[in-house]
This record gives sequence, C-alpha cells and structure tokens, in this order.
Amino acid sequence: MPIKIPDLLPATGVLENENIFVITEHRAMHQDIRPLRLLLLNLMPTKIVTETQILRKLSNTPLQIDIELLRMASHESQNVSEEHLAMFYRTFEEIQEERFDGMIITGAPVELLDFKDVDYWDELCSIMAWSKTNVFSTLHICWGAQAGIYYHYGVDKHELDKKCSGVFPHRVLKPSSPLVRGFDDVFNAPHSRYTEVRAEDIVANPKLEIIAASDEAGVFIAKSTDSRHFFVFGHPEYDTETLQLEYERDVAKGIDPEVPSHYFPNDDPTRTPLSTWRSHAQLLYTNWLNYYVYQATPYDLSELSEI
Repeated sequence: MPIKIPDLLPATGVLENENIFVITEHRAMHQDIRPLRLLLLNLMPTKIVTETQILRKLSNTPLQIDIELLRMASHESQNVSEEHLAMFYRTFEEIQEERFDGMIITGAPVELLDFKDVDYWDELCSIMAWSKTNVFSTLHICWGAQAGIYYHYGVDKHELDKKCSGVFPHRVLKPSSPLVRGFDDVFNAPHSRYTEVRAEDIVANPKLEIIAASDEAGVFIAKSTDSRHFFVFGHPEYDTETLQLEYERDVAKGIDPEVPSHYFPNDDPTRTPLSTWRSHAQLLYTNWLNYYVYQATPYDLSELSEI
C-alpha cells in the first residue's frame, strides 16, 4: 500500500524518483474504496493445488479481494471431482454478464499442441474477447501467457529442443516498472515448459514490452504498454516441491527427464530442494494487484472501456 504524505512535502518528488509509491493527502481524501473482484480461470488439471498456490499469493495483501473461480465448460476435468467443480467453480455462461477488476489465466499442460487443437480453444478465445470489455487487467501465466500473447497480439510460441525446467536467475530489464518494484536486480524464478515465446517477436510489437528475462530461460515477464495485459512465462506460484514432484512423475513414466536446473542442491535429485523465489513471486502478485488493479481500475466497473 502507498504511504500518504502532505501534498507539498519536498520528499514527495525524491521518493517518486526512487520508485517509492506515495499518495498525496488530496488524492487520499478523494479515493473510493471497495473490494476488488478477481476472476481465476484455472486451466491446470490439478485444480486444487493450483488454486491454493495462487490464492496464497493473492492473500498476502491488505486489499479485500472477492474471488470467483472459473472453469472451461467445454473440457472434462480428469483430476478433480465434479462435486468440487460444482461447489466452487462457475462457467463462462454464468459470469459473462459480470465485470471484474482483474483476471488470472493459469497455465495448462497442452504446450505441444497447436492452439487450435486444444479442445477448449474456442471457449478460451471467447473469454479473452469478453475480457476486453469486462476485465480491467489480466495476468496470464505460462501456457496461459503463450495463449494470451498469441490471441491478443499474434505472437506465436516455438517448441524447444528440450524441456525448460528448473529455477533460473533473471534480470530486471525495466526497473522503473511498478510491476517489479522492490525486486533485486537479479532474482530467481521457476520454469517448466516445452515451448517458448521469443524476445525478438515481443520487441517487434510496439504494443508490448519486456520487463524481465533470463539468459538461460528466455523471457519471464512481458506486458502490454497500456498495462492491461501481463504475461508471465514461468511459474512463480510454484511451491518448493512442485518441480520435484513433476520430475519424479516423469521418471516414473519412463520419460528419462533431465534434472531441473539450479533446483536441487548440487543438482542432486536425492537432496531436498529449497525455495529461492518465494519473496519475488509474492512481490509480483502484490505489485500487479496494487498498481495495475487496485490503483487503476475504475470504481464503477460499468465504466470499463474496450482494450
């Protein structure tokens, strides 16, 4: 949250130049406050695990957030009970007349399929089209980021020679962005994917910018210049053991996967991994909520304009 200081205090300009979030008394007196409406479109098969991971990141903030969980009606989930879906999730048909301050679209294990071969692609396109008028800011994660940047900006994904799996060092490329406020110059983040979106394709589009990237893992964070779409090509929400469980699952399947990079101590999968990305993951979600949802969305959601 911002610090509130007198309008004419000399420190105001200094702090703003240091990328510290301040709010003047005049603005504070005229702010209207209400709970944020947030929609979580959960495309992961392990829905309970994923919803828990993301809700954990959203909860560590003083903001009051009303969460709606959304599922794809055109896809039959195999790893969660119908009772859980019926009790906690809604379909697009049920919410399409509503408006939301923000939306999160998760990843999905369908990277090696062409977008149009994903059984719920048409429904997802309908949701992303609807979001232009009914959602103020959307955060796309991993495959959700690849799908979103393709749908909205025509930037395609490319298959990698081998799976990108591990915890990689990243560099902040635009430190003035409020999205990475508080980040170290170099920070860690997990990736787990078979495809990538290339930096040169993003840079070629004047409506997009890259915020953070890794020499090994490629682009990590990109966004639209109007700050309505955010694309995170890794998994900052992952728990400490998530990559380990994925690795052990693939070993059990006989896939013979490579050991996730920079994850197990000394790259030894018999040793217990440590989380080295948790604080920056929390900052990412908190900054998005604060600067691009709470501070930017109209108080009256009926005033949302098309992107």
